[in-house]
Amino acid sequence: MGGKSNLRKAILISTSHDTKEIKSLAKTLDFEIVKEFIQRRESPDVRTFIGKGKIEEIKNFLKENREIDLAIVDSDLKPSQWFNLEKEFGIEVYDRLRLILSIFERRAESKEAKLQVRLAQLRYERPFVRELIHRSRAGEHPGYMAGGEYQVDDYYEMIKRQMRKIRKDLEKIRENREIRRKHRREIGFYLIAIAGYTNAGKSSLLNLLTKENVKVEELLFSTLSTTTARLSEKMSFSRPPILLTDTVGFIRNLPAWVIDAFHSTLEEIEVADLVLLLVDISEDIQEVREKLDTSLRELREIGVRSSILIVFNKIDELDERALKEKIESLGDLINGLPYVAISIRKRKNIDKLLELIGKNLPSPVDLKIILPNNTEGHKLLSELFEKAWIKNVDYGKNIVLNVSINPRIADKLIHRCKRIGGKVYHK
Repeated sequence: MGGKSNLRKAILISTSHDTKEIKSLAKTLDFEIVKEFIQRRESPDVRTFIGKGKIEEIKNFLKENREIDLAIVDSDLKPSQWFNLEKEFGIEVYDRLRLILSIFERRAESKEAKLQVRLAQLRYERPFVRELIHRSRAGEHPGYMAGGEYQVDDYYEMIKRQMRKIRKDLEKIRENREIRRKHRREIGFYLIAIAGYTNAGKSSLLNLLTKENVKVEELLFSTLSTTTARLSEKMSFSRPPILLTDTVGFIRNLPAWVIDAFHSTLEEIEVADLVLLLVDISEDIQEVREKLDTSLRELREIGVRSSILIVFNKIDELDERALKEKIESLGDLINGLPYVAISIRKRKNIDKLLELIGKNLPSPVDLKIILPNNTEGHKLLSELFEKAWIKNVDYGKNIVLNVSINPRIADKLIHRCKRIGGKVYHK
């Protein structure tokens, strides 16, 4: 209502009628799309992305609508195309990738996220600045991105220096994260990563399973930093200790170097014991297919080798028949992977999800442990309560318990047990 006047007015240029996602991206940045210009083409114009006729049509529209201060192009532009469009229109031009990086910049809250976004932005700007250097030497006006008559040569050198420094800073953060991760593994936690297309409901699932209070917004890329929390005791009465991590959302057609900028965050997915791949099943089937395909491809590119459990969310918005038909039509993409259909909002089939999580984690080692009923025995017992699933405990002359333990720490705990005079039997 009152905030409408704060929206920046923009036009949208696309070679496809499917503009739903680009409009969502624009909305996330508070851009109001006043008009769409669609030109169906086999391939974009090398000079200006769209043809001369469409350029003239847009220029005439801009003459009559002076309040428009931005043109959004639903594609990735070459530097020369961007330069020529800004020159033709006399307003700023954002391509799809610049729009996404601007959202990243707004969303970045942690130091790591800010560094990752800045690295991606600098990598994005580099070829554009090279184009500006080329144009300014040819006597042309540098354009909007460089801020008018900016010394683009100096700016290019600054980009290279900043990128080197950011990479060093990110490497330090990555090393610290690895230390924390190693500690969690040594404690005996299973690590589960929640992955999926942007806005699929990952933060909502984390909140539900861990009783955390991560901010949830109906906007793209509301999560840029990872959040890790323990599976709540209510959810884990019959399971080993589990840590869940909410991760940055996927989106189609992101260049490899943008994904690489977020590598340290995405490592949480790469090293997880299990990946929960969240998919919004309520959307149009073609949309679901594209998003599932994109997400699976991204997981392969990151190098995920652990189990993947597909979690179809928002079943409360479909009837059973429509849900069954949709899942059947995705058979070639699911390709034998385990899956479960749930509703986070209505808390539906969460028990089935937990059951499948248990089945798809690396199998715990089942042991019968007999500990001496003394100070050392009680100390190890309290540690086992933290690190394992204790099925039952009997106190007598000795402490007898049945436990399930993460195989990563089983040998170390067996050794500790024997060292204090305990006995261990594999079940």
